[in-house]
Amino acid sequence: MTERSGVSVVGDQPIDEEALLAEFEAEKPARRLSGMPLLAAQTIGVCLSLFALYWVFNPMAKQFYLPSFLMISLPMTFLVYRGWSRPNGSGSEAPDNPHLLDWALAVIAAVPFAYIISDWDSFFRRAIIPTPLDMAMGTIAILVTLEAARRTVGLLVPLVVLFFFGYAFWGPLFPAPFGTSAFGWARLVGHNVMGTQGLFGVPTDVAATYIILFTIYGAVLSASGATRFFIDLSFSAFGQSKAGPGRTVTMAGFLLGTVSGSGVATTVTLGGISWPLLRKAGYPQEHGGAVLAAAGIGAIMSPPTLGAAAFIIAALLGVSYLQVLIWATIPTLLYYLGIILSIEMDARRFKTHTVDIEVKPVGGLLLRFGYHFSSLIAIVVFMAMGMTPFRAVMYATGLAFILSFLDREAWMTPRRIWDALAQGAMGALSVIPVMAAAGLIVGVMTLTGLGLKLANIIVMIAGGNLFLTALLSAISIILLGLAVPVTASFIISWVIIGPALQDVGVPAYAAAMFIFYYSVLSEVSPPTALSPFAASAITGGKPVKTMWLTWRYTLSAFLVPFIIVLSDPGIGLLFQGGWQVVLLSFVISVIAVSALAVATGAWLLGPAGWAERILFGIGAVALLVMEPIFIGVGAAAIVIGFLIHIVGRRRHASPASREG
Repeated sequence: MTERSGVSVVGDQPIDEEALLAEFEAEKPARRLSGMPLLAAQTIGVCLSLFALYWVFNPMAKQFYLPSFLMISLPMTFLVYRGWSRPNGSGSEAPDNPHLLDWALAVIAAVPFAYIISDWDSFFRRAIIPTPLDMAMGTIAILVTLEAARRTVGLLVPLVVLFFFGYAFWGPLFPAPFGTSAFGWARLVGHNVMGTQGLFGVPTDVAATYIILFTIYGAVLSASGATRFFIDLSFSAFGQSKAGPGRTVTMAGFLLGTVSGSGVATTVTLGGISWPLLRKAGYPQEHGGAVLAAAGIGAIMSPPTLGAAAFIIAALLGVSYLQVLIWATIPTLLYYLGIILSIEMDARRFKTHTVDIEVKPVGGLLLRFGYHFSSLIAIVVFMAMGMTPFRAVMYATGLAFILSFLDREAWMTPRRIWDALAQGAMGALSVIPVMAAAGLIVGVMTLTGLGLKLANIIVMIAGGNLFLTALLSAISIILLGLAVPVTASFIISWVIIGPALQDVGVPAYAAAMFIFYYSVLSEVSPPTALSPFAASAITGGKPVKTMWLTWRYTLSAFLVPFIIVLSDPGIGLLFQGGWQVVLLSFVISVIAVSALAVATGAWLLGPAGWAERILFGIGAVALLVMEPIFIGVGAAAIVIGFLIHIVGRRRHASPASREG
């Protein structure tokens, strides 16, 4: 396997990582820009990154900063993303620069936000009685936001926004209990553009602060050689055992996820390098793709960056981002435990073998390049010292920049600094429009009270029962996640599902993490299962089969959110309730995840029959509720299943012994 300029070569078949990213998720420019358009997009991106970095040390009013941020980022979107599909037959090397309409839209997109910041104080004061010019500019701001969101994440998100606007406009026509008052366009524009509940609400605020700063950090860390080190370290640590290839991919996914926070980006980066190893070890195409996708999806759960939704949790609950990282630690470990156990079982079931690869000693790698961990650790240390996450990531970025000079091949030259700042902005660009659009949805929900109505309906259908409320909530989040990206799914679900869970006694932070994890796990579900589909494109496997196998690898993670909300001890998984509760919940969760892995992986000490698998599955489900009676039932089912397995193995072994 060789690697060159973003293209991995597996055998004779090149894998263009940038093209895959562009196809499956807007993590890098969907266009292959060149010439002056590329320079223009990079210049705007560098300006956006510098503006965000300037804000860290020179805070300004949100009513000024957020419109200014969108004034720079939305025009850039029209240059970087296509408004329509590429003509059939266009090769990857064909020019793919913006058209005249794209340039015109880029200019138009800047106009309403320039108008807002020119007299921002008075503009926001006129929210109740907007002028005709306010109305015109507010309408243009909404329209360019929806078009930018359409270009980055597809048509469905803008359609959802338009549905909510239609609901607010024709509210009395909806049947009870959904009916609401009719809100005119002036009221909708005033609330959603001239206030702090819509376009300039929490989602856009998070995009303009947390997300842009962390994507800049990730770009600098990647440019300094950290990505290559993380993959090399994983190969060196696990590459020489039968289950080593799978372990290597999983560890590399976790390490890369600490930087990227993107499931598809991590999957594609891993796949181009690791699929040859999995293939040589004996993994079928679909199973190899599932391992890649499961490891990649974990990036959205991996501290210290997590995904965009984690930043929103901090903002919504008014807690430090460090607190969210603490809440995410044990569930992340349980997620990867489930994957590792499944990999160990598959290694035995497929009789995978070791692969001879040239690796460097782990100790030597850590001594030479272990400094790449320094900035990751620094983020947590800085926040623990009471520093804001914005300054913490800013200083960590500076540390990564300085440490790059320890490796001659990774020096942050002026060109690399320019590229990192541009790429940092482009990495956030796929999220910014959808966050702004999600803000419009939240704005309509707060204006009409629809979120509380839907929450009451969920609780009413569940009869106030905690388990049924959690089950209906999980199903609702997964169904919503089929249509919209993780971040939008979390924002909408929080407005609807959050109050429902809290109504049946779930603490706000536990409800937030429940919604977060099910929003993330919607990445596995059709038809938007981006990571499994990207992995199948790399391995050549069947996309749907790869997706269902990814479900099996990630199934243990579907248990963890229920453990958190179904009983008081469950909050121990979020490091709440004292060390005894934390220890109890962790031990029981490890047993539950392990039992579920046996049930889905069909392997214990050897091949597991249906009787053992059913009993282990029952045990895993019973342990969801950390009450004594359920713990007893779960433990009994697991013990009986284990005994049946032992007896069965002895029976199969006895005839062989007699024949010997």
